[in-house]
Amino acid sequence: MTDPTATPPIPQARVLIVDDEESVRSALARSLTLLRYGADVAACGDQALEMLERTPYDVMLLDMRMPGLDGIEVMQRAGRMCSDLSIIVLTGHATLESAIAAVKSDAIDYLLKPASIHDIAVAVSKALQRRAEKLRRQHLFQVMEQVLEEARGMEGPETPTETPPAPAPTYLLHADPIVLDRESGLVVVAGVGDAGNLSAELTISQAKLLAYMMQRPHTALSCRELARSALGYDVTEREAQGIVRPHISRLRKKIEPDSDSPRLIRTISGHGYRFDP
Repeated sequence: MTDPTATPPIPQARVLIVDDEESVRSALARSLTLLRYGADVAACGDQALEMLERTPYDVMLLDMRMPGLDGIEVMQRAGRMCSDLSIIVLTGHATLESAIAAVKSDAIDYLLKPASIHDIAVAVSKALQRRAEKLRRQHLFQVMEQVLEEARGMEGPETPTETPPAPAPTYLLHADPIVLDRESGLVVVAGVGDAGNLSAELTISQAKLLAYMMQRPHTALSCRELARSALGYDVTEREAQGIVRPHISRLRKKIEPDSDSPRLIRTISGHGYRFDP
């Protein structure tokens, strides 16, 4: 069995420079190569789209005004072709239309020519950091779902000939049907029937509350105890209710299949809340 905690490989950073000016293409390619990126160039939108079909680029530096397909059309098509591609607009002809298109395409940056190599390098670095974080989160969700699957597999008939599953990483807290990453606040909730798994990102306070309750299943916990022990607030019960209740309400919306009829975090009248996995 592969180690589920292993960090996923990050592909070599490749940048596609799309600009109809040869001097701009060559200068950018040379500079990015010196910065140890893999840099390729395209002289027009059609060529860029052909290259995107063949090569998994991480970042595209895109001019807006070019012969044939303009930058807006390239940006829209590229987004549909490569959902993980990060786009940086680099243009000498800024327009409201192109700025709006950049926002809709989730472009990392919108730079005006002549942009310095420093500014371009910062934009590329930011794009790659965002991509690496996205890959890390995707990998973590896969690990969490694997923990759920293995835990459920252990509930079936024993199979002594099989290799026992690797233990879950210590930063993962598991209480079926939930796996919580206490470090990042990512949570996966196993679905019911064909519903599949639900995943969400929790705030720091939401993650602390959920972790505290997961470690004390089927135990009624007052708002004061949750506020003091999970969140670090030494307040009265009335004050604690004002702190805890909004967090629980938002938490339920993220992890409950039906937040109006919660089955994981139940309200205990006159006392507080109870986690029922």
